[in-house]
Amino acid sequence: MTRVTISLPQNPYDAIIENGLLKGAGELLREILSRGKRSGNNKALFVVTVPPVLRKWGKTLMTSLLAAGFDLQLIEMDDGERHKKLATVEQLAEKLTRLGADRNAVIVAFGGGVVGDVAGLLASLYMRGVDVVQIPTTVQAQLDAAIGGKTGVNLRSGKNLLGTFHQPRLVLIDPDVLSTLPEREFRAGMYEALKCGVIGRAALFERLERVEVKVLRRDAAALEWLIAESVRLKAEVVSSDEREGGLRRVLNFGHTIGHALEAESVYRRFLHGEAVAWGMIAATHIAAATGRIEKSVAQRISAAVLGFGKLPKVEARSRDILRLLQGDKKTRSGVVHFVLPREIGQVEIANDVPEKVVVAAVNELRRLSRV
Repeated sequence: MTRVTISLPQNPYDAIIENGLLKGAGELLREILSRGKRSGNNKALFVVTVPPVLRKWGKTLMTSLLAAGFDLQLIEMDDGERHKKLATVEQLAEKLTRLGADRNAVIVAFGGGVVGDVAGLLASLYMRGVDVVQIPTTVQAQLDAAIGGKTGVNLRSGKNLLGTFHQPRLVLIDPDVLSTLPEREFRAGMYEALKCGVIGRAALFERLERVEVKVLRRDAAALEWLIAESVRLKAEVVSSDEREGGLRRVLNFGHTIGHALEAESVYRRFLHGEAVAWGMIAATHIAAATGRIEKSVAQRISAAVLGFGKLPKVEARSRDILRLLQGDKKTRSGVVHFVLPREIGQVEIANDVPEKVVVAAVNELRRLSRV
């Protein structure tokens, strides 16, 4: 078992990582929830999940929670990025009230990044804030999204434009649940691990650039290690910058243009990790074009991303991406901020990227996607 502490002044918590952990979730939750000002009052758990996760792993989790003495209520939401919207939060809140949830309720987010973001936002708003526990079931959620307390939903004009910071009481990560993920979803999550390698874990990047995703998926020990390394990086950054005032912005490597690609395609063409993959290539192209990184290193990053497998084609026009970038959360006073690599394991924030360089990067994505 690996335990990583997110050391926040007000709300420190642990992320626990271990193969087979889901079977012991009840005991771990009982231990954590028995502490603090609401101890003894939070036996009622409201598990927010989606049908595919419930079908494959619901029985394992429910058995563990019931054995630990919790009162359970299951709340299902529709699956997919297109349901990551404020209307879904409202629907879930109405279900909570009908089920009698009060201020002592604990919401358990049991699913991928969409479930984590939506259930986290729900927990931050319901009764002006109730506890949330994250039990992520996708690669991207396990090594990134479930850590750090970011919640959010999308608007038509952009991704995650409505959201809050609401830290969980606990994050439980069981790599075993990844065994039932479709290959495409598993691979999409691995791009987030590559991102962690580029921004601050050179050894992680070097390991990932040498291994095939299919081989990695069969290596339980290696998978647990890379998830733990990614979580450690996220924990270090979040502990230093809880609300993205400075250092935490490095975690957005690949996300600036990646989010624009998702929004331009109305969240239907790309999985989140796939859009981030293209975004990392675009950011690396921008870094090379502006002299921030040696071309050989830039080629190495792009090769590692493309080496994971075929990505969906980029059809977006440059002018549409430029328009969407203006609505991105990382754009300040009309100036787009990019996270750009300088070398493997080091990035910087740039706000002086010429528009023509961004256009060239998007054009390069379109070219590469047709190779």
